[in-house]
Amino acid sequence: MHIAEHQIEVRYAETDQMGVVYHANYLVWMELGRTQLIRELGFEYAQMEADGILSPVIDIQVSYKTPVRYGQVAIIKTWIESYDGIRVVYGYEIFNGNQDLAVTGQSSHVCVKKESFRPISIKRLFPDWHEAYEKNKKPV
Repeated sequence: MHIAEHQIEVRYAETDQMGVVYHANYLVWMELGRTQLIRELGFEYAQMEADGILSPVIDIQVSYKTPVRYGQVAIIKTWIESYDGIRVVYGYEIFNGNQDLAVTGQSSHVCVKKESFRPISIKRLFPDWHEAYEKNKKPV
């Protein structure tokens, strides 16, 4: 199982009046984590889009444990929680500047044709991605 790490220097604009990261920003950070993971596996999501395929979020779960604050460096860890050839579930852990677990989460995605939004088989259309996801997903 491959776990990608991405660091974010928390900007003032990402926080609320209390200096705590606003809850919706963690979703943006999860996207950065997914992009990093995909890149580390040797692929580019932008190329998939150029090929007419999108990967929308169909479900997302986030659990907030402790705050991340302005001035800290957050660490996003991302992995493939599960994969079945059509649906991908990514797992996330975000740590604050004290290395405390701040957020856990999962997002589920399917790949669809851009023009019709009909699901496609990653296994059939992107066999290299399929192989990399099978090889690097979390063991059952």
